[in-house]
Amino acid sequence: MNDRLEDFSLSRTIKPKKTLQKVGIVGCGAMGQEISILISQSGIEVAFIDISQERIDEVFERMNRLLDERINKWGLTNNEKKLILSRIKGSTDYNAISDSDIVLETVNTKKKGTSLELRQQIFRNIEEVVSEETVIASNTATLMISEIASVLKHPERAIGLHFFGSVNRVKIIEMVRSVFTNDKTVELIQKFTMMIGRKLIHVNESSGNVSTRMLVPIINEACEILMEGVATVSDVDEIMKETAGLMKGPFEMADSIGLDKVLKWMENLYAEFGDQKYKPSPIIKRLVRANMMGRRTGEGFYKYTDGKKDVKGGSIHKLGRE
Repeated sequence: MNDRLEDFSLSRTIKPKKTLQKVGIVGCGAMGQEISILISQSGIEVAFIDISQERIDEVFERMNRLLDERINKWGLTNNEKKLILSRIKGSTDYNAISDSDIVLETVNTKKKGTSLELRQQIFRNIEEVVSEETVIASNTATLMISEIASVLKHPERAIGLHFFGSVNRVKIIEMVRSVFTNDKTVELIQKFTMMIGRKLIHVNESSGNVSTRMLVPIINEACEILMEGVATVSDVDEIMKETAGLMKGPFEMADSIGLDKVLKWMENLYAEFGDQKYKPSPIIKRLVRANMMGRRTGEGFYKYTDGKKDVKGGSIHKLGRE
């Protein structure tokens, strides 16, 4: 038996020929946390930046819970959990990511309007502390990477790298080249995605890429069907799962993503294309205004207890729509 023990280890720390040692994450919300875990379990160090020490502590608490779920459901061991967390560090200081090979911006803002200026400022902050060789990436789904990167002194290092929700399960990543992106940047991203066990799909630059442009009209049409009284939330989801082969129905997907995030996607796509199919549904707006964001807040189109869906329905009843 010639198989080496380290081939079956999550750590795989002894890799003398590894060209990528560390990844920085700026903005460690739910998506940033899942990405951090994925990168760390592949043997790569992670340093994330967030706004306060209190926020950093919250991030580690949630990552602990995520990993405990994997221990209970998927057979992750306590030692593997410790190894994953040992490679992740948090800081409020951008200098903590100065020696990163790649820095990924994963900010999720609740402010109205686009987050373009915020992301541009983050790109500037990153560029101030990293080397000229460092790749600067954004996880944005609906903003144009060329516009974000236009503020950089070296915009050729910038690239769009769109991870999907349920990072641990989804095995593909959308890669978007800006008008500035050079081949060297793409090559490093290709190596990186291979190291973390993901398939890279190159999409041409367009607001929403492929995934978000397809998903938003589905959710909007489901809302229209609901408002017309054609079917209930649960019936729409069941029909779409059974007939379209979806793992989740449109309302379940929206709740899982977060209705505030879905609304932001809709606003950005509608601003970019002016197409009615992207115009935010009134029912999405009402839920978000009521702070009913979906699974994360415990209520959305469905109600959730300890993260599990209540089959009786959710906040939509309170709005008199089902």
